[in-house]
Amino acid sequence: MTTPRTDWLALTTEDAIDPDLPICDPHHHLWDRPGFRYMLDELLVDIGGGHNITETVFVECSSMYRKDGPESMSPVGETEFVAGIAAQSASGEYGDTRVAAGIVGYADLSLGSAVEEVLEAHIVAGGGRFRGVRNSSCWDQDHEIQGYKDPPKRLLGNTSFREGFAVLNNLGLSFDAWLYHTQLSELVDLARAFPNVSIILDHIAGPIGIGRYAGKRDKRFQVWKSGMTQLASCENVVMKVGGFGMPLDGYAWHERDTPASSQEIASTMAPYYDHCIEAFGPERCMFESNFPVDKGSTSYTTLWNVFKRVACGYSASEKASLFRNTARTAYRI
Repeated sequence: MTTPRTDWLALTTEDAIDPDLPICDPHHHLWDRPGFRYMLDELLVDIGGGHNITETVFVECSSMYRKDGPESMSPVGETEFVAGIAAQSASGEYGDTRVAAGIVGYADLSLGSAVEEVLEAHIVAGGGRFRGVRNSSCWDQDHEIQGYKDPPKRLLGNTSFREGFAVLNNLGLSFDAWLYHTQLSELVDLARAFPNVSIILDHIAGPIGIGRYAGKRDKRFQVWKSGMTQLASCENVVMKVGGFGMPLDGYAWHERDTPASSQEIASTMAPYYDHCIEAFGPERCMFESNFPVDKGSTSYTTLWNVFKRVACGYSASEKASLFRNTARTAYRI
C-alpha cells in the first residue's frame, strides 16, 4: 500500500456533497505501526471532513495480535484492541459517530472444525460487536501482485478451509471475502456451497491493472464484468463498492502531481460501480472507504464525494441502501 502524504492530499480539497446524508462506513482499519499510526484520533479527523458518518465497521488488518499463547488464538488480540476503541467511541465523548459498531476479525478457517474455539473467543472479546471474519484468498501467479497474508492458490476450495467455513454458519457469523477479479468463479462456488452464510465481497473483487495485467483494461473489465454478473446470482453475497485508491488497479492516482478530483475519479470508476449496483441492486451494495489504505490516493471527503457523484441518479431510498442501510443489515448494526 501507499503511505498517505498529508501535504500532497491538501493540494486538492473539496466540500462534502450532500453533507446531511447518513453514512455507515463498512470498511476501515486501525493500527499503530512504525511511521504510520491510524488510531481513533486519526480516523476522527478524516470522518470530520463534512460527511455525516453515523457508524463504522472495522475490518481486520493484522493489528495488535496477542504476543503470547497459541498462534491460532493470536488474532483475538485484534478484536480485544478494537473493542476497546469501540467502547471509547460509544461513550459519546469523541463525537456522535459510533466507531467500530461492527468488528470483522481474522481466524484461520483452514483449522477446520477446530476454528470454533477461536471464533467463540472473538465473540467474547468483541463485547457484542463481533460480526464475522475475513480470510484473504488473493492469489496470482505474477509475483509482482502480492496477496495479503500470502494465501495459497485456491484457498476457498480447500477441504479444511470449507470445514472451518461451515462453523461460521453454526455461529451465525458472516464472511468477508478479499480476492482478485480473476478468482470470482472460486467465490461463486463457495457461495453456492454455503447458501446460508452471508458473504461480503470487499473492493469489488480487486480488478488488477498492474504486472502482467497492465495495459489490458478493456479485457480486464470484460472478465471482471462476466464474473461479477455470475456472482450476483448468489443471493447470499453482498458487495462493497470502493477500493479505487489501491495501486492494484493500475490507475496510479497516488503518482499524480496533485490528487485527482472526485469528478474525475467518479468518471473513471463509474463503469465498475454502475455494473455492481445494476447486477446486485442497491439493497446488496454498500459504499466503503477502505481507509487508511485508500488515503494514499485521496482524502476521506473526496472519496465519499466520488460515491455521491456515482449515486446522483438514484432515488432517496436507493441512496439510503447504498450509503447506510445495506451495511447496517449486512453487519447487523
